[in-house]
Amino acid sequence: MSYRVNRERFEELAEKALASIPYRFRKRFKNISIVVKDYPEDEASGDPEIRKDNLLGLFVGQTYENQNSFFAIPSPYPDTIYLYQKNIESISHSEQDLCDEIRATLLHEVGHYFGLSEDDLRSL
Repeated sequence: MSYRVNRERFEELAEKALASIPYRFRKRFKNISIVVKDYPEDEASGDPEIRKDNLLGLFVGQTYENQNSFFAIPSPYPDTIYLYQKNIESISHSEQDLCDEIRATLLHEVGHYFGLSEDDLRSL
């Protein structure tokens, strides 16, 4: 059974998860936003192997390393981490599960922001 909350509560839990990321990483966030959506767009992942109902989060933008290179062109748009509320809720069975899944998804996408690949993240 899925554990569901309203958007306001989900965003509160996401803020709590964000605050749990050590400051030494958070202080490196530049021009980044976190957006909660119910579901991803059909082509969100860019990988036809990934079904949209399995996608919990997504990082879109330039990695931290690329932003700091000499040839980096600053974007007027923020880098974005998407959290897909309905998909995260669908694998959660309690509020604690939901908190854990939000935090795990957020950490995974922050890992992408810092340039880690899926293989890197799996090995961690």
